This record gives sequence, C-alpha cells and structure tokens, in this order.
Amino acid sequence: MAEQDGSDLLGREHERQRLRVFLDQVRDGGASLMVSGEPGIGKSALLSDAAGRAETDGFLVLHASGVEYEADVSFSCLNQALLPVLDHLDRLPPQLADPLRVALGFGAGTAPQRLVVCNATLSLLRAVAAERPVLVVLDDLQWVDRVSTAVLTFVARRLKGTRIGFLTALRTEIGRLFEPFELPSLVLEPLDEAASSDLMDSRFPALRPRLRQRLLAEAQGNPLAILELPSAASTGPSVTRPGTAGVVPLTTRLQALFASRIGVLSAVTRRLLLVAVLDGTGDLRVLERAYPGAMAAGDLDDAERAQLIAVDDPTARLAFRHPLIRSALIEASTHAERRQAHERLADALRDDVERRAWHLAEAAIGPDESVAALLHNAARDMLRRGDAVGAVSTLTRSAELSPEGRDRSSRLAEAAYIGAEINGDLQAAQTLLADARRIEPDLSASLSAACAAVFLILNEDGDVTTAHRLLVAAIEHGDHGYAASDGPLGEAMHTLQLLCWFGGRPELWEPFYRAFDRIVPEPPDVLAYARKTFADPVRTAATALPDAPAIYASLTPDADPTRVQRIGTASVYVDRLADLRERSWASVRHGRDGGPARRHLGALKHLCLDAYVSGRWDEEDALADEALDVCASGDFSFFGWYFWYHKGLVAALRGEHDAAAQWAERTMTWAAPRGVRNAEVFAHHVAGLSALAGGDLERAYDHAAAVSPPGVLASHVPHATWVMYDFVEVAARLGRTVEAVAHVEAMRAADVGAISPRLLMLQRGATALVAPDEEASELFRTALNTPSSSSWPFERARIQLAHGERLRRAPLPVEAREPLLASLEVFQRLGAHPWAARVQTELRAAGHKTPRAAKDATGQLTAQEREIAQLAARGLSNKEIAAKLFVSHRTVGSHLYKVFPKLGVTSRAALRDALDLLEGEPHS
Repeated sequence: MAEQDGSDLLGREHERQRLRVFLDQVRDGGASLMVSGEPGIGKSALLSDAAGRAETDGFLVLHASGVEYEADVSFSCLNQALLPVLDHLDRLPPQLADPLRVALGFGAGTAPQRLVVCNATLSLLRAVAAERPVLVVLDDLQWVDRVSTAVLTFVARRLKGTRIGFLTALRTEIGRLFEPFELPSLVLEPLDEAASSDLMDSRFPALRPRLRQRLLAEAQGNPLAILELPSAASTGPSVTRPGTAGVVPLTTRLQALFASRIGVLSAVTRRLLLVAVLDGTGDLRVLERAYPGAMAAGDLDDAERAQLIAVDDPTARLAFRHPLIRSALIEASTHAERRQAHERLADALRDDVERRAWHLAEAAIGPDESVAALLHNAARDMLRRGDAVGAVSTLTRSAELSPEGRDRSSRLAEAAYIGAEINGDLQAAQTLLADARRIEPDLSASLSAACAAVFLILNEDGDVTTAHRLLVAAIEHGDHGYAASDGPLGEAMHTLQLLCWFGGRPELWEPFYRAFDRIVPEPPDVLAYARKTFADPVRTAATALPDAPAIYASLTPDADPTRVQRIGTASVYVDRLADLRERSWASVRHGRDGGPARRHLGALKHLCLDAYVSGRWDEEDALADEALDVCASGDFSFFGWYFWYHKGLVAALRGEHDAAAQWAERTMTWAAPRGVRNAEVFAHHVAGLSALAGGDLERAYDHAAAVSPPGVLASHVPHATWVMYDFVEVAARLGRTVEAVAHVEAMRAADVGAISPRLLMLQRGATALVAPDEEASELFRTALNTPSSSSWPFERARIQLAHGERLRRAPLPVEAREPLLASLEVFQRLGAHPWAARVQTELRAAGHKTPRAAKDATGQLTAQEREIAQLAARGLSNKEIAAKLFVSHRTVGSHLYKVFPKLGVTSRAALRDALDLLEGEPHS
C-alpha cells in the first residue's frame, strides 16, 4: 500500500541518511533492515526513495508487497519478489531449482519442504548478486503470507558476506509479531512540528490559519493524514463544530487504514468508544453515567489490548492513541447510533448546561425551540469566555433548530455579526447575513444584522457615512427599549462609537449621545468609560478618573477578551495602554495560532501605540508589518491605514522622509473619499513630524494646524492631544508667539494635564516653551520631574532638548550641556537620528566636543562589517541584509555582534548615529 507520494519526504533527512548507510552496507557485504511505524507514517515513501537510490546506484531491485486478501495464499509474496529473476533458476542445481519452481507455481510436483525453498531462494539471490548488488524491498510485511514471511526472513538473517539487501516495512502495532526474527530496525516517528507545517504548506498553502492549526493537531505528524485531511475537511462538515466533538472527516484512504483495527471490536465496545468520542473529555465517570456498569464489565478491555486507547487509572481518563481513531469510529457508526450516543450523553451531563445543550441539539431530529434557546444562551457564554468561533457555530445550530422564522433570522444575524466583528471571517458573515435576509427580508431593525452589515461595508468600500447612517437607523428603530441588558444594543453602541471615531466629525457623535442618554437603568461600565475617554477626551476624560480603578481591576486573567479590547480602546487617550500590555500580547499570540483575526488586529493596534509612546520603535515597526499581513490575508482592507500610520511614524522619527511622505500620502488618498477623517488626522501627524524632523517648520506648522487650529483643541479630535506639543514647538521656533501662547492657553483651560501624567508632562513642557527666559528653566525642570516621565522617553528627551536650546541661547552654554547630553543619549538609543543630529549641532555651538565612536584595536570596521552596519542602520532586517549580500542571516548576525562593541553601541537603533560620528559628519 502506498502511503504517500514518494517525493514527500520533508523532515525525513535523518532516516534517508540511515538508508544511505544501509545501501553502503549491502554493497560491502549484505544487510537487512526493518522499517516500522504507524499507518500513514511514510514507510512506503521511504522504501520507494531507497529503492530509487539503489537503482540509480546499479542495484537490481526486487519489489514485493503484502496484500491483505492474499495473506492466505502460500508463497504469493515470494512469487512477486522472485518473478523478475526466474530466468536465473537454471543456474541452480535441480534439487534446488525444481522445488522452488513448484513453490512459485511454475512447476508440477509434490509440495516442497520449507527449508528447501528457503535455501533455494537464498541460492538464487546469491547467483544474481554475483553480477550486481540485489535489494529485496518488501512493503506491508504484516499482510505477507506466512510461508513467504518465513522464507524471506530466513534469507534476511543470512546475508553476511553477500551483496544482497533485505528492506522491509511493517506497522508498529504488528511489529511485536516479528521480534523473534531480530532484524535491525528503524522506527519512524511522527514528523516534528516544523516538518509537519512545511509539508502541509507545500500542498495546501491557502488554508485558513485556524483550520490549518486544527488539522495539524489532528494529524499529529502523520504525513498521510497531513496530506489527506485538508481535502476531507474541504468537503466534510465543520471541524470546529462543538457537537462533532472536534472530529475531522476522513478520506476513504485514511478510513481504510483505521477501519480494520476497529472492526475486530465487539459491538458493545464500539458503542462505548463512540460515546467517548462524542463526549471528547475522556472522563470515565461520564462513560459510566452514560452506560452504567460498563467499567465493571470490562467493556473497554479489548480496545486497550488492541492499543486503540490508553486508560490512566489515577485520573480515571481515557485517551485515544491517535486522533484519527476517533474519526474512524465516527465514520463507521450509523446515524441512529450517533443519536443514541448523544441522548445518553445529554442525560449524563445534566449539570453541564452548555455541553448538554449541544448533545440535545445533535440528537434532535427537527426544530425544537427549547433546545435552540439552550444553544443561544450557550453561545453567549462562549463569547464571554472568548470562544467566538464556537459561538458562531452554536448560534448557527440554534438557528437551524428554531421553529419560528423571526428567531431563526435573528440568530443567524447575530452569528454574522460575531463572525465579522470578532472572527473577521467576512465571507462566512456575508453568507450568514444573506441566509438571515432570505428568511426575514426586512432586517432594518435588527441590530445584529446592522452591525454585521457595517463591518462588511467598511471592508468592501470603507464608506463610513453610509455605515453610520445604517447603524443609527437600526438603533433608533429597534425594539430593545434601550435596556442596558440588551446584548445586541450594547454591541451596536460600541460599533457606533468606532464609526463616529473613524469619521472624526462632531455631528456623527450626536446620535450616539442621544442613544447613550436613553439607556436604562444606566449604560454598561466600559461603554460609559469610553464615552468619556475616547470620544472627546479633552473635555470629558478627567471626569472618568473616579471610574478607572474598577475598570482596570476587572482585567483579570480570565476576563472576557472583548471586554479587554474595549477597555484598550478606552485607554488610548488616557495613556493606560501599558496596563493592558500582557493581555494584548496574549491576544496576539492567540491570533498567530489561528485565533480571531479582528481581535488579533485590535491587540496589534494597542501594542503599536504603546510601543510608540514608550520608545520601542523596532517593535512598533515589526508589529505594524504583522498587522498589515493580517489585513492582507484576511481581506481587512479598511484597517490597513492604522498601520500605515505606524510605518510612517517610525520612518519620520528616524529621518526617512521619503518613506514617511509615502505612507502619509497613501493614507490621505485612501481616507478622503471614504470620509475617514481620523485617518487624515493620523496622516497629518506623520507628515508634520517628518517635516519637523527635516527642519521644514512651515510645513510642520500647516500639518499640526490641520489637526487642530491655533488656540483650539478641536472638538472630537482626540488625537489633537498627540500633536499639541508639536504645534507649540513649531510655532515658537517660527516666531509665531501669539499662536503658540494661544495653544498653551487652550491646553491649560482644558486642563489636559489632569488626564494623564504624560499629558501633564507635555502641557508643562509646552508652557515652558513659551515662557519668558527667567521662568523657562524652572518650568522645564518641573515638566521633566513629572511622575513617570521616563516612561515616555522620546517626548521627555524633546523637552530636554528644548531646555538645552533655551539655556544655550540665554547664553548659558555650560548649563545647556547636561540636558542636551541627556537627550542625545535617548535619541541615539531610540534611533531618532534627526533629533540626535540637532542635539549634536547644539552641543558644538555650546562648545562641547562630541566624542567619536569607539573603535577596536585596529580602529577600523572591515568592509563587510561596514556594509552590513550601514544596511542595518537603514532599518533592514538580518534576513533582508542576507538576501541583499548573498550571505546567510546567521553571518549577518555574527558581523553585527562584532560591530556593536567596535562602534560603542548596544542596539541597532544607535548604529546610524555611530556611523555618522565615525565619518565625522552628523546626519541631517
């Protein structure tokens, strides 16, 4: 039986090398080898590969394989193996040749003695091997007839001094039958994780991440399963549907491998194993409740002896030795048997509402509202636990069992919304929404349908205004009674809040506030907190401070992931994202492992912002790349602009002005026709920061003013707080004192410093920028002494730079050096090259000699070290540098390891300034 394509030997280099050594041994004096492993593990492919290599090396290869239906036909396999060399029988003496002809069915006479046939076979092979090496390749030894087995293993033990090789394969569970033969063995283990992934990707590169992860887990490194399961999954039922106990469908080929092992069990044992499969927990107590007395009767003993299951006595749990055994049990069962098993499990799980609901659903024959309602409640519990995929499956099944069309449509619409907003499975969401509309054409008042439609609209053409209008109408005409307990209303309000923020226009917020004020008895806590911190934080965030302790105390390890992400959204403009850092990373790791893409993107948004303000720009840049890959692979085109912003920010901060301009322009061009005003604001931030870094103060002023005019912190433009210090600095440097002072007064009047320590530091720094010389130094020191100011290194260093510039112009050049040198260290560490160059200019003007970069004993970098350092300073990764220079990425890393101490730096971020100093020319 061929188990897999012979070309699919990924991850088998060690075994292939073992077989190369084996062939050398055959050529040098004969050898035998038994390859064993579970069904589908790749034994046949490995034998085929060895046979091909042997033929290339001049061997005569004799092929044979056991066939189950010929297992009782004596000498049938020996006939296969020797058929190509029968013409050599004439070389043997008649007393050996004639009995062998009779045994193989080519001569008449009495049945020969087995020992004579054994000796004749060995003599024949020796005669052939006199001309060239011979390799007998015998696959599926477990199905070879007994007499052929006896003859061939007799030969295999007597090959020393010949040029004959005997290579055979058999299944692990049958291998113990052949132990007495004491043949050298090679046991094939399952492929490791990397090889399994590579094999699946080589054949199925477009698999959805979650499905891919699930199939790899089910395959457990079995190559045949890896290659067959994706095809079965594409035509079979959902592999994530809770009611199927996580079982994937099998192809005919896989089913045949496992069916024979199950077929020998008694009907009672198979029924019990079926219940264990559908239960999915392995808990023997559940099996005992489903089939009282089964454990005492030993009904699982046969399955244990057949090595299909293992029972752990201390924990009273059963485990299947391979996941595909579970699949084979399902495939071999009838519909009636499965229904009966589900009924027994539902009866055994009366205290587990969610699992009982699913088993009742699987046992149901037709619509049943009581079961549908149980499933609906179970779906909401799943969602609270973060299992959005399970919630969609459960809601879909709930809809199938709903007798009333209105209920069926409502549940499908809710599933569509969860699929679009949380899972990011837009295609499935579109299908579910279309199904809901076919059942109930008028869904204008369905909040779930409206929310699903919003996310589909955003990711199709990004029209925020249309999406906003649709959702407002659904909220205002819904029959929810503005009850705080109404789940769809809560989801709709959070969705509307995002739409208003995307649009960035005050008038979009008016219907949100109207609806918010009507919620009874009071709005949910996170929605209420976000209403103050996210919509227009300049005017309302300070009033949310008393609510913050309870909000952040709710971020427990088992908190609802949706709640966590919404708290993250509410935290952006009050500078509390660091409180969510660990939970955000957990969402990213979950997303990388195939979890909900929208949650993955949301966590990446928050981590990027946190990385920006905390000075972890390499991390920000890498996470933005990851997010853009997620957007592209999941067709989340609408959310790409958010990460273009971060790519542009990093470019601007590092003085890569062309790249920053391209990211800003791309965002502007995309956002304007779609009405995504907030994206335009973000683009102005990037363009303004880049202009400031490049010394183009007029352009920097225009971009900052486009976010928020002089003397105004624009209404419902929360990002104005991120640009306000830029505006004051640029206006002051341009000599537009009136505008700069007006902006500081606006900051003071709004008391933005009450919102967070970061904004307090920026407000104080801006105040110092416009203060008279005699007051400025003390105000700068006050700003720099703001609690936790070191948490925002770049912005703090900018204030130090401004302080040093003011002192130098006082003129107090000696006093200026301390804040200037402190800021230089930060800018160099962060890789803020334009600001580092500005500091160096100020230091020279203050009479301070900037030290050159440290050098090693030779005083020089090698040519390759310099080239690699220059590319790394431009922001290229080790792999990108390796590709450019045609070396390995490990070589790049090794060179950088030597470069850092030579230049006196400890990170890639400081490379550019160190190289500039080495040349004696600061970068501008």
